[in-house]
Amino acid sequence: MNSNHTLRNVYINRAAAFLPNAAVGNDEMEAVLGMAGGVPSRVRKMILRSNAIETRHYAIDPVTREATHSCAELAAEAVKQLFAQGTDPARVGSLACATSYPDQTMPGHGVMVHGLLPETGACEVVSAAGVCVAGMAAMKHAYNAVRTGEHAHAVAAASEAASAVMRGEVFQSETDYQKLADAKPEIGFEKDFLRWMLSDGAGAVHLSSRPNETGVSLKIHWIELLSYAHEMPACMYAGAEISDGLFKGWKTFDNDYCRRHSLMAVKQDVKLLNENIIRYTVEKPLAQIAAKHGLKVEDIDWFLPHYSSGFFRDKVAAGLENIGFSIAQEKWFTNLASKGNTGSASIYIILEEFMRTFKLENGQKILCYIPESGRFSTCFMLLEAVEAV
Repeated sequence: MNSNHTLRNVYINRAAAFLPNAAVGNDEMEAVLGMAGGVPSRVRKMILRSNAIETRHYAIDPVTREATHSCAELAAEAVKQLFAQGTDPARVGSLACATSYPDQTMPGHGVMVHGLLPETGACEVVSAAGVCVAGMAAMKHAYNAVRTGEHAHAVAAASEAASAVMRGEVFQSETDYQKLADAKPEIGFEKDFLRWMLSDGAGAVHLSSRPNETGVSLKIHWIELLSYAHEMPACMYAGAEISDGLFKGWKTFDNDYCRRHSLMAVKQDVKLLNENIIRYTVEKPLAQIAAKHGLKVEDIDWFLPHYSSGFFRDKVAAGLENIGFSIAQEKWFTNLASKGNTGSASIYIILEEFMRTFKLENGQKILCYIPESGRFSTCFMLLEAVEAV
């Protein structure tokens, strides 16, 4: 085992993002995704007013309505952009890939991405599962691979093809069954809500133990991930259902039940989310993490939060204030309005635009915040701008 004095510094040398097809505006969404049950959603406009997302991207051809990319293909495109920027694929020793919803249950998502990147040759591959924090689990694996000296170069990537399970056709069996029962062909709010919240995209980062020779690198001081699943039930899930108060996975249901209830669709307990997300992803963890690392609010020059909806921006600010860690709004950067909520890929897509857009000064500290409502997990990462001299 390596002792502390042998651990290396780790830097984000490059960041890349891939967003499929042209941006889709709010008025175009239902035409691209398709109507569930052939009827317009009653909640779409209300959700869009609340989430403050104006455009997003889908891996769907808007004319043919066929998929243009798989989740693995989105990730591979982001990694290829790192190669185009100068990352040497032959030197990548570790590839860590994350997604909320892989294209298949087996093989692992990571090896499917690797299969699309033959230029890397043989390398260590890790698949991270979960929801939004999965992207940071992949990042932390890549970080530790470099930090321990096991690999000189590592790539972490996260991708989401949420549209694949949000298209109107996904709910066809459920709405057809409702018609047979003389009910309105509408899907439940817990499913329809997320159709107007989630979108597609991918991001990737190249990590190494050396800063860039030119330009700015981001030194990773630490990555802290915390789960509160020991205290909290599932809140956002797919391939499962809460039945008779019990959480049951898809293996416990027959195929007919799965079809009639759109079991593989993503669902969200919005009441549970609203009542607990700030306490369990901001207040409790950041107070603990700040104390552990001696982090003070005056140390922070930039705050990069991934929140799923503009509805939560003021709530995040209030949560920070509640623990005496208020960060001035002018220090915040998010691209939710233009890029949408891309789940585990969001923080990568935020980082790519942030590094490309702002002239960072040597020594500036950046705090990243990535919450997850799957079963209430969170991640904070502290970065420092390092300017080549």
